[in-house]
Amino acid sequence: MTEQSFTTTISVDRAAKVAFDAVLDVRGWWSKALVGSTENPGDVFTYEVPGVHRSTMEVAEVVPNERVVWRVLDAWMDGVEDPTEWNGTQVQFEITESGATTELRFTHFGLVPKFECFDACRKGWSFYVDTSLRDLIATGTGRPDEDPQAIALSAEKAAAAS
Repeated sequence: MTEQSFTTTISVDRAAKVAFDAVLDVRGWWSKALVGSTENPGDVFTYEVPGVHRSTMEVAEVVPNERVVWRVLDAWMDGVEDPTEWNGTQVQFEITESGATTELRFTHFGLVPKFECFDACRKGWSFYVDTSLRDLIATGTGRPDEDPQAIALSAEKAAAAS
């Protein structure tokens, strides 16, 4: 049996274009501190929580109102035996409109249960997609990381306390 990559799906009462535009506004739902561009094929951007996680993504495909695909070029995460588990994986957003409802299916291809980071990564993506991206699509306001340095300090304090 083949291991399944992490997938989550949300439905919103908005047009596909609204969902598509929100996916491209990565600073609006993932992190305000992203470095780089996130809208066109060939764009490269980096998400980082210093000392905790860094991932550099390339926008591989953009099909207006239907699909956005990112390729993970380089990733690193603390606390796992293989800190480069994400390298070579792919993130895809598929958008399907049906009447007044749009479904957004997020899949991180290659993020599978055998990965040491799977549970933490699943929880992170679930928050960013199921909550933050959904809010951005539905209300125009997401819940992106405001200050990755503060997140890194919180992670350090939590690790020191355990």
